[in-house]
Amino acid sequence: MGELRSERQRRGRKALLPAKDCAACGRPMTWRRRWARCWDEVRYCSDACRRARRS
Repeated sequence: MGELRSERQRRGRKALLPAKDCAACGRPMTWRRRWARCWDEVRYCSDACRRARRS
């Protein structure tokens, strides 16, 4: 029962995650698990923004 309660407490805490703005469009993007190792290098929110910035 304790495990279930702690998982419920973890959900819905996006406000506690780090965030930064996209270099191309300026929209805020929040930390994702796949970006855990390279969060400092992440600059764009999507492939479309990355392509638009290069040209």
